[in-house]
Amino acid sequence: MKHSPSRWARSVALLAAVSILASCGLPRVGPNKREIFAGSVQREGDAFIVAVNDRVTRATAVVPALGFSDAFKTAGIVGSDTIRPGDTLGLTVWENVDDGLLAGEGANATILEEVQVDGSGFIFVPYAGRIKAAGNTPERIRQIITDRLEDQTPDPQVEVRRLAGDGSTVSLVGSVGGQGVYAIERPTRTLSAMLARAGGVTIEPEIAQITVICGNHKGKIWFQDLYDNPKFDIALRGGDRILVEEDTRAFTALGATGAQARVPFETQTLSAVEAIAQVGGLLSASADPTGVFVFRNEPAEIANQVLGRSDLVGAQRLVYVLDLTEPNGMFMARDFVIRDQDTLYVTEAPFTQWNKTIAALTGTLGAVSTLTTASDTIAGTGG
Repeated sequence: MKHSPSRWARSVALLAAVSILASCGLPRVGPNKREIFAGSVQREGDAFIVAVNDRVTRATAVVPALGFSDAFKTAGIVGSDTIRPGDTLGLTVWENVDDGLLAGEGANATILEEVQVDGSGFIFVPYAGRIKAAGNTPERIRQIITDRLEDQTPDPQVEVRRLAGDGSTVSLVGSVGGQGVYAIERPTRTLSAMLARAGGVTIEPEIAQITVICGNHKGKIWFQDLYDNPKFDIALRGGDRILVEEDTRAFTALGATGAQARVPFETQTLSAVEAIAQVGGLLSASADPTGVFVFRNEPAEIANQVLGRSDLVGAQRLVYVLDLTEPNGMFMARDFVIRDQDTLYVTEAPFTQWNKTIAALTGTLGAVSTLTTASDTIAGTGG
């Protein structure tokens, strides 16, 4: 039995297509499970591959520890009436005569606005001289000025007002309602009160962080902790700088998920389930729920604990494996904490690559068949 040339052409085309598919890789989102496991230390690779279980979730449940040092927490409330260098005072002096020491003719009151407390803590008042203001209250300064003027004008009456000044202000910047410099006054002597005075935070409270810088000391807390833990509502000092900013942590999502992107954290703690949901979940048409991986550079202390070892030194590459099809797989994913700079990768299901192979094969054979038919038509016409 003889084969027609067209059949031989189809056979050759089939062999050629299979050969092409075998020699070149088809498009895909990344490595498959087999390739990832091939890179394990057990197979002479450079990463430890660990299946997530209850022990692993406990060992890796590390979240950023934010808080203020004792130097911040034990600082006493600053008295709103205590004068400091850099403060500004307002003075009014009444004299019980028509032509007094300070008042002009026909007036019995003299107003001295914006009397600056110098760097040494002193102010100057005409006829009363140089007076120590820093460390005193407005009432005490009033008594000193009164005593010094009594010998020069009958029954002087003095009023001293503390105005906002450089020595009793804090600066607020970042994600607050009103950035600026604010005076520490009686209602705004603590961190929470000062934030309220500035219009509150303008970002999501769950990811807002507050940094306070006082001289060489620096502390940072979560905004929510400010209200959950009263000890973090610290007393403010003149010159404090307060920064409100959004949490900068993020993870990267790749593979068969709803989105491939660098994704910022939306909460203080983020589980694997929440991370998957945050990127739109697994792609139902292509994702392999048995191949959910988290790639991480793990500190030696945690890596030793996870692997049951004590000889590892320095950061270690660990790949955590989650199988969502197991009876407790979803619970493991719910309890596994995602950390800053993690890479969440979901592999494609095996049938997805098979479908791509079949599609590529049938597409190649279809093209070859079309060319063969055209060739046969041309040959027949020529005969």
